[in-house]
Amino acid sequence: MRDAAHRPPRRSARLGMAALAALVVAALGTGCGSSESAKPERPQPKAGAGMAGGALDQAAKAKAAAQARIAATKKWGLAKVPLSAPPAPKEKPEITAREGFEVEDQENLPPVFTTVPTEDKVVFLTIDDGAEKDPQFVKMMQELQIPYTAFLSDYLVRDNYKYFKGMQATGVTLNNHTLNHRYMPGLSYEKQRREICGQQETIHKEFGTVPKLFRPPYGNYNEDTLKAAKSCGIAYVPIWNAEAFPDKMEYREWDRDLHPGDIILTHFRGREDWKGTMPDMVRQVMKTVTDKGYAVARLEDYL
Repeated sequence: MRDAAHRPPRRSARLGMAALAALVVAALGTGCGSSESAKPERPQPKAGAGMAGGALDQAAKAKAAAQARIAATKKWGLAKVPLSAPPAPKEKPEITAREGFEVEDQENLPPVFTTVPTEDKVVFLTIDDGAEKDPQFVKMMQELQIPYTAFLSDYLVRDNYKYFKGMQATGVTLNNHTLNHRYMPGLSYEKQRREICGQQETIHKEFGTVPKLFRPPYGNYNEDTLKAAKSCGIAYVPIWNAEAFPDKMEYREWDRDLHPGDIILTHFRGREDWKGTMPDMVRQVMKTVTDKGYAVARLEDYL
């Protein structure tokens, strides 16, 4: 097989205003009564005042977060403020192999898929290999609150595990892209297993996690690849439906467009390989995604 390439809650707001009004009335009442009594009574809290206060706190936090995102949008030169993804689904969609991407014994093997079945207008950003280690990229994504998923190859990562530990500390999941980024169908089952399981062990040793996601290099795989991946603890094999560069987007589908649940591929690359930097790539992909009315969601939240 080959891969071709919050509207604020009105009720809460009203409740908050009502609570504030109640508190003002209570304060005024206490002030008038204090001249009539040597020991003025302490005002009793109104029922629901705590809940209203909590709602106001949440609203304040949401407003602060939105303002921070607007500021980050200006700072990093994005054309528009990124749309916020909806809450992660409580009931996860069923993931099956994409039609035409199955292997003979597919029922018992991790599914290869390019799109997550969802009606949410979201897409998922995934980044491969680990060659470019741009600190500005990590800072940019953290300040903009854009989620993404990394697929790492150890031969490109081992010279700077610290960079990816910093990325992991921001909430990014680090997944398997083999030890040496080799063409998997050209290897025996044993060698494929060494590439996949070896990277599982490396990620566990260096980052303290065991990946459930695996992406074969170049999107190429065969039945042995999926069997080896399963034996190494892999549950899903997401590939991609669109690819992002600093100056363009490329698509798999005939309509050359994004669709709900599409997985977008890009790479850890810089000017040596691209006509721009990783922040340039983010500006390009976010302009496309936002112009089309999509938000970037976290892939793992849907699996």
